[in-house]
Amino acid sequence: MAASAKGRLVPVLAVAAALAAVLLYRAPFSKSLGGEGCSLLPHDHFWIASDRVVTLGRVGPAAEVKGGLINAIAVGDYRSFVLRRPLLDYGDAVIMPGLIDVHAHLDEPGRAEWEGFSNGTRAAAAGGITTLVDMPLNSFPSTVSEETLKLKLEAARDKLYVDVGFWGGLVPENAFNPSALEGLLKAGVLGLKSFMCPSGINDFPMTNSTHIEEGLVTLAKYKRSLLIHAERIPEAEDHDLQEDELDPRSYMTYLKSRPPSWEEAAIRDLQRAMKDTELGGRSEGAHIHIVHLSDAKTSLELMKDAKRSGASLSIETCPHYLAFSSEEVPDGDTRFKCSPPIRDDTNRENLWKALLDGHIDMLSSDHSPSTPDLKLMEEGDFLRAWGGISSLQFVLPVTWSYGRKYGVTLNQLASWWSERPAKLAGQKNKGAILPGYHADIVVWKPETEFQLDNNHAIYHKHQNISAYLGKQLSGKVLSTFVRGNLVFAEDKHANAACGVPILAK
Repeated sequence: MAASAKGRLVPVLAVAAALAAVLLYRAPFSKSLGGEGCSLLPHDHFWIASDRVVTLGRVGPAAEVKGGLINAIAVGDYRSFVLRRPLLDYGDAVIMPGLIDVHAHLDEPGRAEWEGFSNGTRAAAAGGITTLVDMPLNSFPSTVSEETLKLKLEAARDKLYVDVGFWGGLVPENAFNPSALEGLLKAGVLGLKSFMCPSGINDFPMTNSTHIEEGLVTLAKYKRSLLIHAERIPEAEDHDLQEDELDPRSYMTYLKSRPPSWEEAAIRDLQRAMKDTELGGRSEGAHIHIVHLSDAKTSLELMKDAKRSGASLSIETCPHYLAFSSEEVPDGDTRFKCSPPIRDDTNRENLWKALLDGHIDMLSSDHSPSTPDLKLMEEGDFLRAWGGISSLQFVLPVTWSYGRKYGVTLNQLASWWSERPAKLAGQKNKGAILPGYHADIVVWKPETEFQLDNNHAIYHKHQNISAYLGKQLSGKVLSTFVRGNLVFAEDKHANAACGVPILAK
């Protein structure tokens, strides 16, 4: 028999020696697949196939999932391998490693009204993200000690639809206290995060280069990373705005208030710390990761020099810096406010070039939502509004939609969003569709266009604060698998939240 209706579970005869019966699921799934609990699919051993399965450096036809792991990859005609196993046939959709977002603020405990673990991880699953690493600030209390990490783990219990790891905070109170930092690292944070400028969060004060250098010595023992928000107000710079530049509704007012020289000053301050991570250096074994790079000029050139000298250094930027330019930001539209700010079109083009040339290593969302009232959208005051781009669910179609004119490939997407972030977070069994890796998979249709409007299902807690609303995008997520569980398919989530908290060992 053949499949008589889309989405219906029916037996078919496989073209194989034994002509064995196979259960075929063909997307789109018009009816329930029969799964309960953690997965919409009632199987933990199955094959997943399409014309485009993205593995490291190549595109193949099918992969076998067993017990939450990738068990095998088919390199030729896969039909002889699927005997007596269910087969999910996605036709010409892309099957790719699930995205790993190493920079997201889920705001729980303490500020779940901003986002929260349940809403945030549901949005992640709907966007093809299978692993998040949660930032230590915007929650309350901030995650700066073993005790505050325990509070975060308790808040996350039974709320995770995807796997979630945690960064700890490097702040002045623990930077010179190796035992406190070691306690936090031993408790399981994947690395540390620091700010070189005021963070806007009272219990997460800024650090200077001396704090950072000391923190790196402790991180070196554990071979983990320090993520740095690299903006610092230059001491000699007069950054006061002139009277004719004080219109708070003007985006240019905000842009001038945070010039590229802030990023440059921070990177110059970090040069000794970066030198310490070289072979034979004081912090050999530690790694510096610069988050959300916006300045594609001097700051980037300084870091390219440090990499060439042997520093253990990586750089991320975010889709909003690649999608938008300052010339396009409407006055009063505070949904576009973030720090560092979105800069001009020339800078955007230079960021794309640096990403494509390999100087920028990876992408992250820097998903940083808040309650709508903090965005001051009615007043449109860029100087007082909370900064942060709400984007978690949209980063895959945004990267693809804006990247197509630059010739972005599926393998590049997998590198920027899966392979390299997995390495940064120390996840050796994530980030690729390879035997022995977690079966963390996104299935999506790059050619499908959609309008991101009120008719589109958005799973963020606050649907109206994203700068991407109203945009025409390409790349619809069909299904998301986390450790072999089908957690999202056809705009439906699994009944239970079975994502795993990731703790370093």
